[in-house]
Amino acid sequence: MTYACFTLGITDHIAHIRFNRPDKANSMTMAFWKELPDAVNRISTSAEARVIVISAEGKHFTSGMDISVFMEGGLDGDPKNPQVSAEAFRYKIKALQETFSALERARQPVLAAIQGGAIGAGVDLATACDCRYASADAFFAVQETAIGMTADVGTFPRLMRLIPEGWARQMAYTAERLPAEKAREIGLVNEVFETHEALLEGVMAIARKIAQHSPLAVAGCKAMANYARDHSTADALDYVAVWNAAMLRPDDIREAYLAKSEKREPVFDDLKPVQR
Repeated sequence: MTYACFTLGITDHIAHIRFNRPDKANSMTMAFWKELPDAVNRISTSAEARVIVISAEGKHFTSGMDISVFMEGGLDGDPKNPQVSAEAFRYKIKALQETFSALERARQPVLAAIQGGAIGAGVDLATACDCRYASADAFFAVQETAIGMTADVGTFPRLMRLIPEGWARQMAYTAERLPAEKAREIGLVNEVFETHEALLEGVMAIARKIAQHSPLAVAGCKAMANYARDHSTADALDYVAVWNAAMLRPDDIREAYLAKSEKREPVFDDLKPVQR
């Protein structure tokens, strides 16, 4: 499919979503909020790819939500019945939240290659990905506070789990920019690359490593990581025992060992498409 806000290509089991509106700092228009979950859900259900990479063209990863989204109804509401308007607006926010939750729910790992600014909703997008990588000029900003609102599409539930609470609070309260090196120091990004080109090259190399492994094992890792984050140790241990009792595949283990001993790339079955 063709998208207005990004290009999508799948090569060697790697799906690459690349934001392509650099002249607008890759701001998130209404089309973006519909297109991204559509693309991610298609990749997830079709199982054409084993890993997803998200990157951007231009100076910035994304400047966050486009002003047009605020202008297309919902903020002013009905002055005669503000409560009813507020109830409907809540569902608009929940729909926006689903855009990034799709990244979290995808069967495949999602890697974010972040250059320049990840601003406002860009932080929410990045924190919904499995791993984040940055160029040396990258920065993160919870910009919503500076424009008079509380961030609402994922900042608090995700950022608070990824970095020390004090830093998450400082970012939200001040709307200040967190530079790439500090982001790496506190665990928001895995690695910092010197240039935009080195960033994409490095992230693609990591994606290729992931794509070489059993898709079933990798999907299990993601499912277990998400579950363990949200549940007790006892519950997570029980769930992984049930998972492996049902889905541990001896053929994949055998192929991994054979490929290593024969000094070749292993060959694994892809995940099956999900029927809807």
